[in-house]
Amino acid sequence: MFDALVAGASVSLLNIAIHAAAMSALVRALASRIVTAFHRSAMVRLVVIMVTSVAVLMAAHILEVWVWSQLYRLLGVAPATADQFAFAFVNYTTLGYGNVLPEPQWEVIGPMTAMNGVLLFGWSTAVLFQVLSVSYKELDRQIQRVDPDRAT
Repeated sequence: MFDALVAGASVSLLNIAIHAAAMSALVRALASRIVTAFHRSAMVRLVVIMVTSVAVLMAAHILEVWVWSQLYRLLGVAPATADQFAFAFVNYTTLGYGNVLPEPQWEVIGPMTAMNGVLLFGWSTAVLFQVLSVSYKELDRQIQRVDPDRAT
């Protein structure tokens, strides 16, 4: 079980680094004004910002699932006939179909994958909330400039 804990912790830390890099890329993209200068309409810009944010986060999560699937493949976590990526995805999202079971010596890898997924989904949710909050405040400021009499 110690080997499984070390392998799972290592991949979890790698995925945290991947997620941090994705967050940095997202912050740079949103701060670069490329996204905010996309359209004159503040509402369209808000949509572009949110779609960009979700796309970056989804790409990060898919990459993180792929990293787990490579560990599964390397260690032989699931039977060779199983789709390692699908198995990793089911564990990462805590869906838990139960149609594929890990080899007994690696059974702790599934819960570690799920724990990593839950933490990274929580982080993504917090980021999306913050991006929406900041973007909405900017939208409201722009509306105030156009219509100063509008109540907030």
